[in-house]
Amino acid sequence: MHDKNKLFFMKTGKPKPRAGRPAPPAFFSPQVSAARRFYLDLNPAPQIPLAVVSGGCEHCTPDYSIHRSTFAFYSLEFVLRGQGRVRLRGRDHDLLPGTLFSYGPGVRHDIEAAGSAPLVKYFVDFSGAEAPPLLRACQLAPGSVSRVFLTGEVQVFFDELIRSGVKGSRYAADLCAGLLKCLALRIAESRAPVSGVGNLSHTTFQACQEHIQRHFLALKTLEQIARECHVHRVYLCRLFQRYHHQSPYQYLLRLKMNFAAEQLRVPGAMVKQVAEQAGFTDPFHFSRAFKAVFGVSPKAFCQLR
Repeated sequence: MHDKNKLFFMKTGKPKPRAGRPAPPAFFSPQVSAARRFYLDLNPAPQIPLAVVSGGCEHCTPDYSIHRSTFAFYSLEFVLRGQGRVRLRGRDHDLLPGTLFSYGPGVRHDIEAAGSAPLVKYFVDFSGAEAPPLLRACQLAPGSVSRVFLTGEVQVFFDELIRSGVKGSRYAADLCAGLLKCLALRIAESRAPVSGVGNLSHTTFQACQEHIQRHFLALKTLEQIARECHVHRVYLCRLFQRYHHQSPYQYLLRLKMNFAAEQLRVPGAMVKQVAEQAGFTDPFHFSRAFKAVFGVSPKAFCQLR
């Protein structure tokens, strides 16, 4: 399990390098009860457009405290559990589950855990010319704070980053850079306004989204969704536009078409039968909807096998 230049979960917060290996970076905090961390090239070539240098998951102690006036790399942190505060560019922000924040060269940052609910957080440090635009693309320019409402989906990418970094294969650097780009896209898709998470509108949106996910095969119209979710259809559309950047019907249609595509992959599947399973009484309407989503007709899709 152990490999070169890697740090794993330890009972003590002080990482111990293996014999003959370089010491871990000084910026790795010892104020952790457990950590799963990795580091790659800490001095990447300037011509590399995007290079992940380190990352990990830290279970912070109640007295966890970081105070830096700057940082050598760009950094993105994600709170999985616990509470705390971060001060960025002179502004204080609460750290709660789902919070993301970033910093980098020239950005002062002060991070403190709340003793009653110790932080469990992920982080990834990186450099390169593509780093600033990547952060801006997910609205997390250095010194910014955001939140996501699909924490599990963001956590998956952080876990895969750690897994790839820990393995340390010859492809680790490229894998981590690619995963970082995917992580940024997932954040952009899943983020919510900082003031929106936890309020009534966001709670209502989550309930409506979960209802659609559970019953998408039986749901057919926007009016039906609104009625079963006990909200007005206009308000439902506003919720999805604010938190999901698409209409509830578009979301429903995507779920139906993804289901249909899986069914059409089964040898011998009939388009008419799959259309009925997806809730379409008219196979021609189903075919038009399928092509609108995937760019090919169901018949052409079947021929791609």
